[in-house]
Amino acid sequence: MPQTTHKKTYFMNHPKLEVFDPAMCCSTGVCGPSVDPKLVQFAADLKWFQEKGVDIRRFNLAQNSTAFVENELVNAALTEKNEGALPLLLVDGHIVLSGRYAERSELAEWLGVSVQPSLSCLGGKSEEEKPRRSCCGGQQSEGSSGCC
Repeated sequence: MPQTTHKKTYFMNHPKLEVFDPAMCCSTGVCGPSVDPKLVQFAADLKWFQEKGVDIRRFNLAQNSTAFVENELVNAALTEKNEGALPLLLVDGHIVLSGRYAERSELAEWLGVSVQPSLSCLGGKSEEEKPRRSCCGGQQSEGSSGCC
């Protein structure tokens, strides 16, 4: 069963996320004839966090096995749970999730990055004042700038 071991933000400045993936055909798993939509979303989320300044390092068991052996936490998790521990996510050297890929909101919490839309994206109004969701989260209201 997937398990979260820490639910807090570690460092607000220059956080580091390490992702230890199970064996996949390519570095992201977003390849081949049948792509898992969760991997597509996770890859997009990682790109978004990189653009926000997060240092992200990703290791694939099939291509980077040495990284799994050299990291004591990852090695111990694999010894205990075998490949059921993967994917394994570390933030600043602490295990935050094991056994599944994180949602963007979880990553944001651990990395100290806000995923809230800015007021400029909401047409200068607060979320409560906006009649429909903005471009940042779904339907765009009339007159919205489409800035997201």
